Amino acid sequence: MPITRADLFSFFDRHGIDHVTTEHRPIFTVEEGRDIKAALPGGHSKNLFLKDKKDRLVLISALGESEIRINQLHKHFDCQRLSFGREELLYETLGVQPGSVTAFALLNDTEQRVRFIVDEALMQHDPVNFHPLENTATTAIKPQDLLKFARLTGHEPAVFDFSALL
Repeated sequence: MPITRADLFSFFDRHGIDHVTTEHRPIFTVEEGRDIKAALPGGHSKNLFLKDKKDRLVLISALGESEIRINQLHKHFDCQRLSFGREELLYETLGVQPGSVTAFALLNDTEQRVRFIVDEALMQHDPVNFHPLENTATTAIKPQDLLKFARLTGHEPAVFDFSALL
C-alpha cells in the first residue's frame, strides 16, 4: 500500500523538515491551479513521470513555468528517448494517480527505480510547493529540504538547468 499524506507528514516531522499545507479544490494541471498558486508564496512545481524503452524511470520536478523539452532529455541523462510513463507504472512505483504526481511520492519508491531530476529554476524559490500525494492540497517546504527529503528516500537528486535545452 502506498503511504498516506499523514505518513508523509510524519516522515517530515521525524526528519526535521518544516512543512505548511494549504487545502484547495483538486487541480490536475499547472493551468488549472493558477489562481491557487497566485495566493501561495514560492515556486510551484510541475512533475513529469517519464520512462525510456528500457524501462528506466525518471521523475522531473520543475518550476511550473519552465519549458521541458522531453525529446531532448535523453542527450543529457544517459538514457534513450523518454515518454510519459503509463498510469499503472506510475502507481506501481510512486503510489500516486495522474494529476497527483509529486516529488513527495519518492517515499513510495522503496526500490529506488526512479531517477529524480530537479529544475534549477525551481530551486531558486523558497519555499517550493508540491502536492502532498493528493491534488487537493499544496505543501510547501524549503528547497534544501527537498534535496534532503530525496536523499532520505534513497534518491540522489540531480539539479539540472532546463533552460539550457531551449
